[in-house]
Order: sequence, then C-alpha cells, then structure tokens
Amino acid sequence: MIEAAVILSAVARHWPDLSIILILLLANAVVGFWEEHQAGNAIAALKAKLAINARVKRDGKWVSQAASELVPGDVIRLRLGDIVPADARLLEGDPIEVDQSALTGESLPAERKSSETVFSGSIICQGEIGALVYATGTNTYFGKTAQLVQEAHTVSHFQRAVLKIGNYLIILAVTLVALILCVALFRGDNILTTLQFALVLTVAAIPVAMPTVLSVTMAVGARQLARKEAIVTRLAAIEELAGVDVLCADKTGTLTQNKLTLGDPFGVNDISADQLILNAALASRADNKDAIDLAVLGGLKNDQALNGYQVMHFQPFDPVHKRTEALVKGADGKEFKVTKGAPQVILELSANAGEVGPFVDKAVNEFAARGFRSLGVARADGDGPWQFIGLLPLFDPPREEAKATIATAQLMGVNVKMVTGDQLAIARETSRELGLGKNILDASGFGDTKYHETAQLVEAIEQADGFAQVFPEHKFHIVDVLQQRGHIVGMTGDGVNDAPALKKSDCGIAVSGATDAARAAASIVLMTPGLSVIIDAIKESRKTFQRMNSYAIYRIAETLRVLLFMTLAILIFNFYPLTAVMIVMLALFNDGAILSIAYDNVHYKDKPEAWNMHMVLGVATALGVIGVVSAFLLFYLGERVFHLDRAHIQTLMYLKLSVAGHLTVFLTRTRGPFWSIRPARILLVAVIGTQLVATLTAVYGVFMTPIGWGWALFVWGYALVWFLVNDRVKLLAYRIFDPTAEPLLIKKSFNVTANISR
Repeated sequence: MIEAAVILSAVARHWPDLSIILILLLANAVVGFWEEHQAGNAIAALKAKLAINARVKRDGKWVSQAASELVPGDVIRLRLGDIVPADARLLEGDPIEVDQSALTGESLPAERKSSETVFSGSIICQGEIGALVYATGTNTYFGKTAQLVQEAHTVSHFQRAVLKIGNYLIILAVTLVALILCVALFRGDNILTTLQFALVLTVAAIPVAMPTVLSVTMAVGARQLARKEAIVTRLAAIEELAGVDVLCADKTGTLTQNKLTLGDPFGVNDISADQLILNAALASRADNKDAIDLAVLGGLKNDQALNGYQVMHFQPFDPVHKRTEALVKGADGKEFKVTKGAPQVILELSANAGEVGPFVDKAVNEFAARGFRSLGVARADGDGPWQFIGLLPLFDPPREEAKATIATAQLMGVNVKMVTGDQLAIARETSRELGLGKNILDASGFGDTKYHETAQLVEAIEQADGFAQVFPEHKFHIVDVLQQRGHIVGMTGDGVNDAPALKKSDCGIAVSGATDAARAAASIVLMTPGLSVIIDAIKESRKTFQRMNSYAIYRIAETLRVLLFMTLAILIFNFYPLTAVMIVMLALFNDGAILSIAYDNVHYKDKPEAWNMHMVLGVATALGVIGVVSAFLLFYLGERVFHLDRAHIQTLMYLKLSVAGHLTVFLTRTRGPFWSIRPARILLVAVIGTQLVATLTAVYGVFMTPIGWGWALFVWGYALVWFLVNDRVKLLAYRIFDPTAEPLLIKKSFNVTANISR
C-alpha cells in the first residue's frame, strides 16, 4: 500500500512527499530483509549441526562421514534407526525392514533383501547390512521428489494467536480509514491527497513488522538454546514448549545414565555364572556400542574368553522381537546358537520354560524390586531346542541431576511422566528414586484401544506418574490421549521406536545420542546428555512468550492510539494532525526499535504459558485510549492555550506520538511497575537512538515545520508525565482483566533441595 502511496504522490506531483516516502520505504525494506536474513542464517547454522552422518568404508577402514560427502560407489553400513543417506543397493546379508513412509506414504515397514534397493530418506526399522551407493543428493529418488514439492509451513498455537491480533488490527484500520475517506469525499477534499494519506495511515496501522519481530525473537531464542547444546529444528517449537504442561520422558538414557552394570547372575540347572556370561557375550557385538552388549561384554573376567569362538551369523536387536541371536562355532568345530533378550521373550522360545518358568519369574521379580532389569539367556546345541540357562541382572542408575531436574520441572508446572519398556516393578523402583510418584500404569493392559479408549483408561493415563512395559504404539497412543484431554505434550526419546511419538507430540525432544530417525522426528535435539537442558529450554521459551506478549500489547495499543486520534481529529476538527510523511517516519522508527525487544530482559512464569486474549486486548485498549486522551489534551494546549499554527501543531503531535509510543514499550514489557525489571541495554539504546533522531527531525524541521528545542523539551516532559500516569492505568487494567495472575516482579528461584527432601 505504501507503494500505491508513492504512485499517487507522483500523479499529484507531490515530489517532496514522493522522494521522502520512497527513501523511507527502501530503508524499511532493507532493515526487514537484513533482520530476517540474519534470523535465517542463525537457524541454518544450527541445523548444520544436525547433518546426517553415514558409516562408510574409505581406504579399507570404516569411518563416519557426512552424508553430503557420499559419492556413487561408496560402501556404507546401515543399522537399526539409521536414516538411509543415499539411494543404495543392498549387499550380502540378512533381509532388513525399511520404513519408506516418507516416500510412499505406506505406514508398514517393507522388507528389503540382498541386491534390492533402498532409497534416501528411508529409516532402517530392523536388521543391519552393507549397501553400495549409486545416487546422492538431488539425483536420489527423494531428491527429485523434493524439487517438485515445496515444504508446507505448520502454524503453531502461538502464531495463530498473533495472526488473530494482526487480523483484528487490519480490520480496525481498514474500517476507520474507510470512514475517513467517506467524510473527506463528503467534504470535497482533494481525492488524490486524501487517498495517499489514507493508504499511508493504513500501512502504518497494520503490524507489517510482526513477521520480522516473530522471526527475530524466535531466532534469538534458538541461538541462546544452541549455546546450551539444544538445537532447534522447528522454530515454532520454542513457542510450543512455553505451553507444555506434560512431559513424557523416556527412562533409559534420559532419566537414567544408560550405563548398565552387571549384577550377580541367576543360573538354572547348575550353570556357572562365568558360563552364563560367556553365552550372553557371544550373543553381543561390541561394534554396535549398545549399552546392554557393552555391559555383558564387560562382565567377562578374561578378555580372551571369546577368542576360541567364531560367530557365523549375528542377528541384531530390534524393538519388536526384543532379542539378539548368534550362530557360533566353538573351538571343537561344533555349532550352537545363543540368544539374549527380554526374559518373557526368551522363555517363550525355550523348551524347558515349564520347568524353570516359576523360578525365573520369582528371580525377575526379586531383581525388579531392587531396580534391576533382567536379561534372559538361552542356548541351543546343534539343531536341538532352545534351553533357558539363566538371567543377567542389569542396573541402570538414575542420572545425578535427574531428580533435581524433575523437581524443578514440577515446580514450573510441568508434569513429568516416565515412559519405559521395563517391567512394572522396575519402573516403580526407578520412579521412587526419581521422586515421580508410585502411580505407574502397565501399558500392556491397554489392549487394542487405539481409537476406542474407555473413559476409565483415559482418566488413568492422565493421572499416571509413569508407564511400564511400553511398546512403540503405546507411546504414540499415550501422547494422543493426553492431547485429546487438552494438554500440550512434550516427549523425549532417543530410539527409532520413539520417532512416531516424537512427531505426534507438540514438542518432540531427541536426547543426546539419539538415532537419526528420532532426531528427524524431533523439534529440539539435545547435544548433551540428561534432562537439565530441557529446563533451560522451557525457561527460554517462556521468556520468548513474554517478549511476544509484550509486543502484542504494545502493537495493539499504538495502533489504537494513532488510528483513533487521527480519525477523531479529522472527523471532529477537520484537521490532519500528521502528514503522510510523518506517519511513514513513525512507522519506520517504531519498527526499527521494536526489533530489539527480542533481546529484552524478561522473567518467566512458573506455569505453562497460554494466550489470554481478554487480558491482552483489555490492557492494550486501556493504554490506547489513555494515549488518545493525552494526545487531544496536547492538541488543545497547542491550539487554544499557546495559539500555535496548524503546521507547528503537526510537528508537536508527531514528536509526542513518537516519544510516547516508544515509552509505551517500557510499560508493556512488565506486569508490575515499569521499574520492576531492568530493560536490556540494546532496547534502551534502540529507543534512545530512534527518539534522538525523531527529536532532531522535529527541532530542525526535516520534512516538517521546525519547533526548536524549547517546544521539544516541553513535549518530552509532557510525555514523561503521562508515562507515569499510564503506568498506574496499566496496573489497574491488569487487576481488572487478569486479577488472578501474579505480577512478574521478581525472578523465580526454585528450592529444588527442599522439594526433593519432601
């Protein structure tokens, strides 16, 4: 619309107006472009840290290489949880299962055998195999498709609220400007001049800087999270995290250290502990760096114990079958099979399950009561049946900071629910140690309730402190039920089985060491282990929310102030209190300075954030209306008391609206008195800098009639007096429109130690 005003100025031959508006338009465009460019660069730099790596064979050695550096002819290794980095043909090995839903839309994994192809972007769901790369980058099947389809944008809860505010202001602006046009036409005013003025006023009233302020504020939050080793993959997740009230935390590796230690084994049929550990070690592979495999191998007393054995075939663990298996040739040349995994799974395989089952169940329960996970081990000699030979107890201690982190989260209004595939007794013991509560729900009792939950089950899920014996479909189901109950749900995880729930949740968080599949599904990826960084992320997201809330109130108040004052002055006094150039200058200075609110000092709430439109509109309207009153009082003083001409009054009103408008920023940024939170230095510098320019412009008459230093100082004093009055009005407005909320006067300090001791 400003572009249309430029054309109208040219048609009307208002060359000074044309030149000024054109210069200001270009300056505003440059500022907006630069800020959004900086925001885009910041996010691009953060996402670069999440680039997918591939295990590739170079010079006869397996190395980790960026997927972008792969070339046709490379031999790569694909494992459970990997995102296939390039189009490749499978080499010799066992069949694997591949999730190709990103390419085909088919939800069920597809089996791929040796010599068949797998496409870039697919996820390995089961198995492990080598592959030969034949296409990379845009030459892949996925790359060619991506060139044809532009990624769709998802709109967060936060953005929807801000868009509603923008629409409200646009409708208000268009309505009042249309009223001005009708009156001007009725009075017979110059149509080109009136239309030019109306267009400029409309653009000044519409929050055109809102997308830029949003982008910059979120990018600043993302950069601050990156310093704490939390990488944002979806920018809107920062805002969603501010409203999270339920956090589903994966136990293994998130709440616990994922550093398993081996306890005293339980053997059946007089098998020795050393023999039990040896058989379990043969069903393990050190190269996979799996925590369970490393713990079992670490239990061998002799590092050379495996030297006499040759593993002929190895079947890696997958979350569905829950066991590993190896075909082994002993030193005597005889072949046998060994397997290890979940005790109930191993028992189902074993021919002696009826004989040893009761003893195994008792041992499992005793281990679980002490917080130990049990690992079943079985062996089959030759072509004989599987024989259950014992249990290995494994202990995964909680992270040192986990209890304090959970306590802090609870004090911030976030309900933490533990999610684990372990048995109920283990989950209860771990929950007790972490201070989560005793109400642990057994997910195995959910049954087939994906679409038909009973009211009792829904209530149980909402009230539970954690969930045990959870399978992948259960995690997705838990998140879905909580969202249906109106909760904003965060989900942490690290494995390929966590990916669906991470994607489903409002804010998926992939923890340190997560698989490529989990990281691709998550909105935030943690680069350091543990949950403590999540607390920092929640705090930062709530600060971002506070900044945007401040901006919304400021933007609405200023729009109301300018629009109502201009409209009433034109309708009642038949006087244009500002010229078109003045309005453009006000918009430019306001948009330039308000960008610095992204760096402002704010205090977060100790409860999840949610938009309160009743409060936002109420407080903004109060500030806007009182601003109109102060503007008309100055207009009255200038015309009736000091007898200034209309040209000088226009400059006076321009300076008043500029100074008072920027002082409003210091009102809206706090819920308490304006001095309760010290503003950031960059905000002070931005406001003082723009107002110094505005003052010099009015004093020396750049594009307007000069008023001199005397009147400029008078306007500053007048604006400061009304600033103090407006601060009282703001506090009264908060009491009326949001009486239950506590003002953010002091920083929240959490006595985590006291909470833990309770």
